[in-house]
Amino acid sequence: MNTHSHSVNRTQAWLESLRPRTLPLAFSAIMVGSALAWWQGYFDPVITLLALLTAGLLQILSNLANDYGDAVKGSDKPDRIGPLRGMQKGAITAPQMKRAILLTVALICLSGLALVYVACRSMADVLGFLALGALSILAAITYTIGTRPYGYMGLGDISVLVFFGWLSVLGSWYLQAHTLISPLWLPATACGLLAAAVLNINNLRDIDSDRRNGKNTLAVRLGPQAARRYHAALLAGAPGCLAAFNLLWLQSPWGWLFLLATPLLVRQARFVLRETEPAAMRPMLERTVKATLLVNLLFIVGLVLSQRLG
Repeated sequence: MNTHSHSVNRTQAWLESLRPRTLPLAFSAIMVGSALAWWQGYFDPVITLLALLTAGLLQILSNLANDYGDAVKGSDKPDRIGPLRGMQKGAITAPQMKRAILLTVALICLSGLALVYVACRSMADVLGFLALGALSILAAITYTIGTRPYGYMGLGDISVLVFFGWLSVLGSWYLQAHTLISPLWLPATACGLLAAAVLNINNLRDIDSDRRNGKNTLAVRLGPQAARRYHAALLAGAPGCLAAFNLLWLQSPWGWLFLLATPLLVRQARFVLRETEPAAMRPMLERTVKATLLVNLLFIVGLVLSQRLG
């Protein structure tokens, strides 16, 4: 009985560290880029599946590395509002987490190499995407690991914009279309801003404990009030980018479907601006993720309907 309970606890600890609920956020930007490729007649299902697999593994790597880095640095303590993960609870040892990180890196390399092999048509593309893949792995690890982790210096938000927005959307598009078109930066930026909002709400929740433990996230650097205004700006900027994309390029009534999600964004922005206690941000993390997924999904549906129905 005790052995079974220990096994269940260990499994639960790994699930908490893997954080499977964060995977849809990584997938959604790839789906936006692939939907744009489909809309222009470039869609390749094999490339899309490999891109989704690689993005999911990179997200898992980031989650594991974050848990390891925060645990080693002692920044995740029982006083934080957010949940403690496997290492913080003592259910996963540092060597076990290191092995999991190395295994995930190996899987990313296999998936990424398969993606490059299937999608890339020139040596320049091969070298470019191998470099981007290496940079993605490095960014996932050094967010909290190392002597100068950039997540502790307030640079996590720009990293999220780059990797969850620009690289995910434009990269998945390019691997299928083999060209870049400037208007695509608008939906790519929208995805990145929404992902940054997810990170910011997480940092707002833990702002006090992060400040005490030397984790100087952007929310800590801005301060609670400015970080709340920054959050509202992120939520406003994303639909603004999608609106500009529809006006300038898509030019379809179906392209406005994403507006159906704006009441959720407005309600959340008002709540975050009004509530000053970090604990009030606890339920907002899941709501921000759901709102992000809804905006992206409605944008994708709008692309499909604009192609099918005109």
